[in-house]
Amino acid sequence: MSSRTTVLKPVADDLQRIFGGRLEAFVAYGWRQGGPVPSLALVTSLGLDDLSACAARNASWVRAGAATPLLLTRADFARSLDAFPIEYGEILDSHEVVVGVNPFAGLAIRSEDLRRACEVQTKSHLIHLRENYLESQGRPSDVEVLVRESAPGFGALVRHLARLDGAASTSLTELARYATETIGLDARTVGDLLAFAESDGMPAVDATRLFPSYLLCMERLAEFVDRWHGA
Repeated sequence: MSSRTTVLKPVADDLQRIFGGRLEAFVAYGWRQGGPVPSLALVTSLGLDDLSACAARNASWVRAGAATPLLLTRADFARSLDAFPIEYGEILDSHEVVVGVNPFAGLAIRSEDLRRACEVQTKSHLIHLRENYLESQGRPSDVEVLVRESAPGFGALVRHLARLDGAASTSLTELARYATETIGLDARTVGDLLAFAESDGMPAVDATRLFPSYLLCMERLAEFVDRWHGA
């Protein structure tokens, strides 16, 4: 039993009591270590009484280290793959069954749906990066906060684009290699941004001086996703 499933066992036990035979599957998902463990419960039906019963147990689940679980019917999940290709694609790629059998057989994210979602997120990130820089008035302390707080979003974007290209990986080294060799981003900038994105501490990088090359990387990402046509 993995650490993820150990944390989620109390949640699984409660869900089985609440839904009984209507619980088709319960899965853990997510790449990152540490923090609350995300999960998804797929059920055959879901009503207000079910939500109320889960709400009464949710505080204890959170105290045990679990994130509030997603509750969906399998049909709802399957019909929403085109609407949430990034979020549900992560579930498909990283899930671990806690209860039931693999509920995702035959399900897949369409490349064009994922490309469109990546485009929205990339261009939104670029727009907000510029906007927030204007609001910072170029003050070094505010620019540093901007870089540090937005770096996890940059890391997520690169990971999503890697998945779009069939190069999904949990390794930072492989992710950085994809960003530099396939997308053409500056290696040092990518390394510094991923260090901010993945570290709980304070990497020894001057975030203020990093901003100009960070902005160039985001512009390059936007161009890359615009031109992407698959392998």
